[in-house]
Amino acid sequence: MSIVTLNVNGTTHEVDVDPSTPLLYVLRNDLGLKGPRFGCGLGQCGTCTVLIDGVAMRSCVMRTSQARGEITTLEGLSKNGNLDPLQQAWIDEQVPQCGFCHNGQLLNARALLDRNPDPSDAEIREAMDGTLCRCMTYYRIQAAIKRAARSTMAAAQGSPTESTEAQVKGAAE
Repeated sequence: MSIVTLNVNGTTHEVDVDPSTPLLYVLRNDLGLKGPRFGCGLGQCGTCTVLIDGVAMRSCVMRTSQARGEITTLEGLSKNGNLDPLQQAWIDEQVPQCGFCHNGQLLNARALLDRNPDPSDAEIREAMDGTLCRCMTYYRIQAAIKRAARSTMAAAQGSPTESTEAQVKGAAE
C-alpha cells in the first residue's frame, strides 16, 4: 500500500491503496463516486470512462498510480449546481433508458465537444464508437450531442439557448 494523490473534480484526495489498483475501484470504493461504472473490466464498453485533463480514458484498465492530472467524473460535469449543456441535452432529448452507459456516453461526448465544438454526424459516430449502449439509444445520443453543441455555441454568442426559450415559454403558459 502507498499514498496516491488524485485530483478529482477539483478536489485533491490522498488515498492509501496498492498503486496497481484500477482507478475505477478507487473512485467508486474509496471516494464514493457512482458515475464511473464497472461494465466489462477490459476497457471495451466505456461505462468506466473518466476525463483526465480532458481526454476520455477507461478507468477500469488504468492503474491508480498512472492517473496524473485533473480527473473529471460524471459528478464533476455540473458546475455550481448548473447542469453541463450535455446533461441538459440528455434530458431534453430523453436519452436515458436504463442509464447504465450514460457515464461513458456523457464523458466521451464532453471530450468530443471540447475538441470539436461543432461536430458532424459522422464525427459524432466516430468519437462515440466503442461506448456501448445496451438500449440502443444511439440516435438520441447523437441528437443530444448536436443539441448541446448548438446550445454551447448560442451561449458563447450571447443568444438564448433552446432550454432557456422553453423555460420562458413554459413560465408564460
